Amino acid sequence: MPETNQARGLDHLVIGVADLDDAGAFYERLGFRVGARNRHPWGTENRVVQFPGAFLELITIGDASLIPPHMPRQFSFGAFVRDALARGEGMSMLVLESRDAAGDAVDFRAAGIGDFEPFFFERQARRPDGSEVRVAFSLAFAENRAAPECGFFLCQQHEPQNFWNPAFQQHENGTSGLSAVFMVAGEPANQAGFLGSFSGAESFATAEAGLLLPLPRGRLEMLKPQAAAAVLDEGGGRKQPYFAGFAVTVPNLESIRARLVEGDIAHRQDGARIVVPASTALGCAIVFELG
Repeated sequence: MPETNQARGLDHLVIGVADLDDAGAFYERLGFRVGARNRHPWGTENRVVQFPGAFLELITIGDASLIPPHMPRQFSFGAFVRDALARGEGMSMLVLESRDAAGDAVDFRAAGIGDFEPFFFERQARRPDGSEVRVAFSLAFAENRAAPECGFFLCQQHEPQNFWNPAFQQHENGTSGLSAVFMVAGEPANQAGFLGSFSGAESFATAEAGLLLPLPRGRLEMLKPQAAAAVLDEGGGRKQPYFAGFAVTVPNLESIRARLVEGDIAHRQDGARIVVPASTALGCAIVFELG
């Protein structure tokens, strides 16, 4: 496992949706600023919700004929998203930050958690003033055999000055950051080895016999199904481990509650957090917490 001082922070979450515009409209009702539609040459299309140093990637299939198959040592992002969406909407992939995707791919191979070539791509992005700039990324994929329906990779930014933009990080609901990811498994301890190698972070057992991995940016919480039901209003019933949702930090819960009531969006307040359940939030629970 990498040393703890090499732990990797949250970079982004891949959240599959059936209709990208409907999903964007829902997130806007929640008070998030949602970016314009982007198209990928491998058949997917996305819209981004950006925070300082991390973002949500709302994604759908645009042209299934462009999706390449999985090949030896070649991870097909489009095929993974397609197959996840066939099971239902929701978060399917966790992405952490990378400073050297090529080196990380070598480390993953040595650790036995992935034997994939790094994947490079670039596209044009649009600034708030309408001008276009280049953004480019290298990805290092990992494979968690104990959670086959969950995707994991690292993302290295080659043009960070063109991607991160404070104007895109101003949200009507006051969200200041992506603070947590929630994953559900019947036996969280079985995930500790992979998650430690993937994240470089040390895991800690929780009182509910789950796992907590503090990251340089945010945290990963592994929950048992009964804990997920209590914390996230999750219905359960899934045999494989899965990503259940995420949390963002806000300065005030009352304004969040008022927005949700006004928008007739189902939610529950539990102390210092408000939960919009997955059944309402397109398969991915959204937690607003003070921070």
